[in-house]
Amino acid sequence: MSSLSKIIRKEVKELLTPATLIPIIIIAVLFGSLGGVFGGVEEQLEEPPMIAVINQDGGSLSLVAMAVFNATSDIVYNGTDVQEALNVLDEKGGVSLFVIPDNFTSNIENDTQGTIEIFWIMKGAGIMDSVPGAAADANLMYVDQAISATLINHNMSDNASLILDPTQYYETTLFKGKEMTGISPITISSVMSSQSFVMPLIVMMVIIYAGSIVISSMGSEKENKTLETLLTMPVSRTSIVFGKLIGAALVGLLMAVIYMFGMSYYFDSLMGSSSIDLAEFGLTLSIVDYILVGMSLFASLVFALALCMILGIFTKNYKAAQTMTMPVTFLAMIPMFVTMFTDVDTLPMVAKVLVLAIPFSHPMIAMRSLMFDDYSLVLGGIAYTAAVALLAMFVAVTLFKKDILLTGKVSNSDKKSKIPLVALLQTISRKRKK
Repeated sequence: MSSLSKIIRKEVKELLTPATLIPIIIIAVLFGSLGGVFGGVEEQLEEPPMIAVINQDGGSLSLVAMAVFNATSDIVYNGTDVQEALNVLDEKGGVSLFVIPDNFTSNIENDTQGTIEIFWIMKGAGIMDSVPGAAADANLMYVDQAISATLINHNMSDNASLILDPTQYYETTLFKGKEMTGISPITISSVMSSQSFVMPLIVMMVIIYAGSIVISSMGSEKENKTLETLLTMPVSRTSIVFGKLIGAALVGLLMAVIYMFGMSYYFDSLMGSSSIDLAEFGLTLSIVDYILVGMSLFASLVFALALCMILGIFTKNYKAAQTMTMPVTFLAMIPMFVTMFTDVDTLPMVAKVLVLAIPFSHPMIAMRSLMFDDYSLVLGGIAYTAAVALLAMFVAVTLFKKDILLTGKVSNSDKKSKIPLVALLQTISRKRKK
């Protein structure tokens, strides 16, 4: 074997490790999943939307609208009672109720736009949740086109503006117990999507940055032998663990506060430039709500730091520490993508449990939940994340008391170390304590 081939083999062997392959595989799986999600969106758009219709007008143009609805939609209710129609829609998973008033045809014949009253049932505020509503909204365009064609073919109007735009809409959106009049689900989703994107990004950035500090610190201390010196000092290992965690948590909390102020300014600016004011519908956050968001973020940050501390124990040097942040990164990416594209409440039960089992998901959904007064989910998430964080801290303290801290490998015996240096350090530590 030539020298060149030996060097190539050596480099490939060093670079092609599980630490480099696993992240690539996970990224490929994530993008493959996103591709499947967007493929599902196309299928949803091709399916007829599930709607209810109440036709209070017996005129010819209302019959034209009904013909379009029958051809383009799956009508699950065609009666006269609004509340009954909404109950049927909610039971069957429908998206909208169209009410054609009794003056619909006469208004258009008198050169006035006909009004269609729309009740939207909004399931979630994610991008994916707006797909069925968008399909139903597209059918209204077909209604306009059919009425315009009827007006032209039967010479029913000489008003060009009316022919081009024969109908107008009066919209009411029902979302999580709130009735919002004069606003559509697409408008709500577009406004709320800003915090749906910003908050998950903030959580992931804070977790990755603070976690990398802990793991890199562990790897650097092992490489520079400062950890061994620290262990010989008359300080308990529990104090060392908590000192490292609290120090990194304070840095992470400072970052979170800075990010939160920036996000609050961004969100307020966006609301100022928006065509609607969510405060009119009670969709605002109080000081207490921001405190709860901060508590949720801090609890998940402590869990991330404790998890990074555990991973840092297995690092041998600074270079190896750079790849150890990957598990935490991917654990944060999963709920980030989920909360960006959909609402957790609309997920199937199994998927919902899996997402909420990841502690990082709770601060990502906290702001949206608090906007709709879902305090039980936020408080439960804080309690769960705090409990998991305490468990991770306990594991970190336990591992810190083992020989694996210096050897990077699990020892067969915790009573007697097989590494002379560790035994020497333990002896010196015991003598100093005496």
